[in-house]
Amino acid sequence: MSDVIVTRGLVKRFGHVTAVAGVDLRVPAGVRFGLLGPNGSGKTTLVRMLLGLVHATSGDVELLGEPMPRHAARVLPRVGALVEGPAAWTHLSGPANLRLLDAAGPGRRRGRRRRVDEVLDRVGLGGIDRRPVRAYSLGMRQRLGIAAALLREPELLVLDEPTNGLDPRGIGEIRELLIELNDRGTTVVLSSHLLGEVDALCHRVGVMDAGRLVLEHDLAALRAPTGRVLLRTADPDAAVAELNGRVVDRRGDTLVVRADDAAALNARLVAAGVRVAELTPQRRTLEQVVLELTGSGTDRVVREGPSR
Repeated sequence: MSDVIVTRGLVKRFGHVTAVAGVDLRVPAGVRFGLLGPNGSGKTTLVRMLLGLVHATSGDVELLGEPMPRHAARVLPRVGALVEGPAAWTHLSGPANLRLLDAAGPGRRRGRRRRVDEVLDRVGLGGIDRRPVRAYSLGMRQRLGIAAALLREPELLVLDEPTNGLDPRGIGEIRELLIELNDRGTTVVLSSHLLGEVDALCHRVGVMDAGRLVLEHDLAALRAPTGRVLLRTADPDAAVAELNGRVVDRRGDTLVVRADDAAALNARLVAAGVRVAELTPQRRTLEQVVLELTGSGTDRVVREGPSR
């Protein structure tokens, strides 16, 4: 599988502040990739460098196999993006905004109204009236920004905090839309500080902390079993006696047991006459992984020079 995003030793400094510090990142084609980290961890700066909106201090960026920003004019028509909130001509309506954006693309006049209507329908703004964007709610503006990112049927979709301002129903609708787009072949990159958003959507995750990429891994592998099993039983005393020191925690009828094979543990308990109500292998959550890597999760960046 080819990579749609590659960075090598990517660094961005603003004066004495290093916002991104030596990031090596690869995003394979066809995945839903989540970029996680506390506010101030460098996520948005990294995304802006990927799109050529900010030039790197050092290091290299490739997007869809092309160096950026050198070949931005060739690459960006194949990319949809929403970064740091939706931009719009606020005195115009949403459909008018999208028609203007569509007109900026090469050879796009034919079918423009249809394309605009289709993306508005996709994001839940179908049939929107002619009110100006300045009268939109934050959630409506966010939907309009996502619609703008979809106008060119992108191969790569890069979204920075796309569900900002949406209610729970809206979040679910956008999640379903992104899954549908990905199923049709679009690679989706989602930058967010919301664990639940990435956990529910993504196949693969990268974690930023203090400007560094501290983890890049498949989400399923991160959720690997911990070697412990949660056991609920009506016979906790009998279970403790049978398991001979394997119980590491007990709260009423619920035990945490060291065991690599839940099926073998169940068979042993049943053979000993212990009634098993529930037996569940424990797995690390994404929240546990991120908190282990990012500490307190405070907003911070790396500062160069002597500490004070």
